[in-house]
Amino acid sequence: MNEFIDMFSSSDPTNVSTSIKLLLLLTVFSLAPGILILMTSFTRIIIVLSFVRTSLATQQMPPNQVLIGLALFLTFFIMAPTFSEVYEQGLQPLFNEEITLDEAYDRASEPIKNFMAKHTRQKDLELFLSYAQIEKPESIQDVPITALVPAFAISELKTAFQMGFMIFIPFLIIDMAVASILMSMGMMMLPPVMISLPFKILLFVMVDGWYLITNSLLSGF
Repeated sequence: MNEFIDMFSSSDPTNVSTSIKLLLLLTVFSLAPGILILMTSFTRIIIVLSFVRTSLATQQMPPNQVLIGLALFLTFFIMAPTFSEVYEQGLQPLFNEEITLDEAYDRASEPIKNFMAKHTRQKDLELFLSYAQIEKPESIQDVPITALVPAFAISELKTAFQMGFMIFIPFLIIDMAVASILMSMGMMMLPPVMISLPFKILLFVMVDGWYLITNSLLSGF
C-alpha cells in the first residue's frame, strides 16, 4: 500500500509516467459503459427492441432487464470477432511486454475503427470532420476517434429508427382496422387497444417475430 502511495508522491519521471498511465487506465474503465453504448452495436439493438415493445403496446412486457440483457448478449455475440482482434493485436502483446502502451492503443483501436467505419454514413462523418476543420483523411485509421464515435452513433440512431418504422407498420394497420370495426359497430366507448392487443400478439407469435427481429439485427452487421 505504501509503495502505491509513494508511486503518486514520487518526483521520479518514471513513477510520474506510470502514475499518469494508471490514471488514464482508470479513466477508460470509468468510461466503459459509454464505450459499450456508443462504439458497439448495442445502440441499434436496444432501440429496435424498444420499438418492438412499444409497437406491441404491451407496456412493460418484456421487462427492461430482459431487453437490456438480450441486447448485451447480442452485442457481445456481434462484437466477438472485433474484440478478439483487439485482444490479439493490442492487449496480448502489451501484457507480454512486447509493445508500449501507445503502440497497444494504436493497434487496439484499429479493429474498432474498422467496425465503426463500416456502419458509419459518409455524410455523418463529414459533418464532424468539417466542424472540427479536419482535412479529409487518407484512410480510416487517420480519422480521429473524437469524430468517428459521434458519427457512428448518429448513423446507428438513423438505422435503428428506420427499422423501428418498418416494425410499426403492421401493428398500426391492425390498430386502424380494429378502430374502424368498433366505430362501424357503434362501440366507440370501447378502447381499441384492448381488442387489438391480442391480435397483435397473435400476429407476432405466428410470424415468429423475435426470430425475425434478431435475424434482421444480426444480418445488419
